Amino acid sequence: MKKITVYTTNSCAYCEMVKRFLNGKGVDFNVVNLDEEPSEVRQKVIEMSGAMTVPVIVVEKELETGETEVMDITVGWNPGKLASAVA
Repeated sequence: MKKITVYTTNSCAYCEMVKRFLNGKGVDFNVVNLDEEPSEVRQKVIEMSGAMTVPVIVVEKELETGETEVMDITVGWNPGKLASAVA
């Protein structure tokens, strides 16, 4: 099963487009608003994505052990890449 997390901020217009896209596809996802999180979370997202911008969409696969493995990280509004990542 895939676990999808969308990292956003309050002023991110593209984040709303990503959320609308995922809702339109009927995909379940979690939203983490970096404006409401401690700076350590923002730093973790920067290290994970290599970008200082949002949206950052992380697709993880749940393993049989209960741990997760990152399958894909999409930065920005890229519907083509996002569609294949969440398929």
